[in-house]
Amino acid sequence: MRIVMAAGEMTPYAKTGGLGDVVAALPRALAAMGHEVVVFVPFYRQIREQLPNARQVPGTFAVPMGGLRESGELYTEMLDARLMLAMVKHDGFFDRPALYGDTSGLYPDNGERFIFFAKAVVAGVSLLRFAPDVLHAHDWHAALTPLFWRREMGVAWKLRTMFTIHNLAYQGVFPADQFELTNLPPEFFALYGLEFHNQISFMKAGLLYSDVVNAVSPRYAEEIRTPEFGCGLDGLLRDLGPKLVGVLNGVDCAEWNPETDPHIAARYSAADLAGKAACKRALLETFKLPVERESAPLIGIVTRLERQKGSDLVADAIPELMAMGATLVVLASGNPKLETRYRELAQQYPGQFGLHIGFSNAMAHQIEAGSDMFLMPSRFEPCGLNQMYSLRYGTVPVVRAVGGLADTVQQFDPATGQGTGFRFDEATAPAMLDAVNAAIEIWRKPDDWLRLIRNGMACDFSWRKSAERYVELYRGV
Repeated sequence: MRIVMAAGEMTPYAKTGGLGDVVAALPRALAAMGHEVVVFVPFYRQIREQLPNARQVPGTFAVPMGGLRESGELYTEMLDARLMLAMVKHDGFFDRPALYGDTSGLYPDNGERFIFFAKAVVAGVSLLRFAPDVLHAHDWHAALTPLFWRREMGVAWKLRTMFTIHNLAYQGVFPADQFELTNLPPEFFALYGLEFHNQISFMKAGLLYSDVVNAVSPRYAEEIRTPEFGCGLDGLLRDLGPKLVGVLNGVDCAEWNPETDPHIAARYSAADLAGKAACKRALLETFKLPVERESAPLIGIVTRLERQKGSDLVADAIPELMAMGATLVVLASGNPKLETRYRELAQQYPGQFGLHIGFSNAMAHQIEAGSDMFLMPSRFEPCGLNQMYSLRYGTVPVVRAVGGLADTVQQFDPATGQGTGFRFDEATAPAMLDAVNAAIEIWRKPDDWLRLIRNGMACDFSWRKSAERYVELYRGV
């Protein structure tokens, strides 16, 4: 098949979260299966710095933006024999220090920037002379693309469209006056159109005007049909019926592999776990924690400090975690108030709590390898990747049973030896602490703990499986 994707991010060139990882891994998996894939992203400044020799496609394009026309150019880079990166160049919109905003907040013209991007994808496909079978748009940044394709190319073009919801909480909602820039007829500013509480919602366009819609885990696809998780769109999502499905994200098994990982102190496998103990010692040293903590359960966290991630629940529970005798290492950044609170707690428990504010890819790998347990108490989690990394690294996940966390972590039953981790239902510190305590109780039983570790390391969350499911959906439409 010939597939066009459109997204606001792609790792390693431009990334703020898991979206970039998916948009990097899924096309590679599809290309490895023999499909031809072109991925469109904005030509951000940081991408230009990383790909200075990208090839300019001959010609330019111009798209209507209200009463004006905006011109752009297209640059390409071959990432594999069947995988092309296509970058939309418009310096006024994309030659900026960051993707979506700076220290003063989000860029005020983000609506205009991504209306242009969606239109530019349609124009860019024609400029490339690439005739795709499927157009696959990711998240709000590209959600208008299927609609613009339909308006520009008409139903005679037999291309089908797919839209993926990566996180419904970020919908691309902008003031109503931005609607003029879409150049759509007035009837599209309506309840069953782009209108959302007298504003415009890019996400609604993706939901309404794509042939198939998916969320990034089966559980999340069901949850977002409810008022609790639907972010005001649950009614529309229920109306989609079987058009809305869930496809679990995969993980990059080449990057996240304890047998080959260059970032960790020692390599190891399910058959030989000796290296994991060395990784635990090295992790304690990295966070300047006493070596004697090697004999205590070590809990790792890599997260954004946000309410969604349950970071406030962890802060509330840290005194009790310390009283349990656990060691905690956290790699995180986010809400300034939570950052301050975590720093204060780290000072309060200097021998048990190690904290690094910021992000380090190497340190993230080291926490996955060196921890005994990995804690993810999310209030909602569309898919989550860290719990799947943890399972590959023999680090037992303790998670709230929502979204992709519920799909990927099965409660361990010591009576049967089945299960891969520990789950809790309520978004409260006491419920989380009960699950952590249950994990520590099993940690104190080496035979049960070894069985639990090996259960997790036997799981297959490769992108090949996920890509096969996407191909099924492409063919289905």
